[in-house]
Amino acid sequence: MNKFKINFNKEVCINCGACASVCVNWIMDGIEVRPKETVISEEEMKSNKEAEDICPVKAIKIEG
Repeated sequence: MNKFKINFNKEVCINCGACASVCVNWIMDGIEVRPKETVISEEEMKSNKEAEDICPVKAIKIEG
């Protein structure tokens, strides 16, 4: 089973919460957004890819 790595640029993130609205791996932690897990499975890829695509400042990159 393939694993994918989430690279999250917290410095670029504007904490809009768009990623958290489409993917359960992304949460609002106080006023900051963060991923629960940074290594994800193939099954988790689809929703995390949606989070990557919806990010207005492109702070999320998934590598695999």
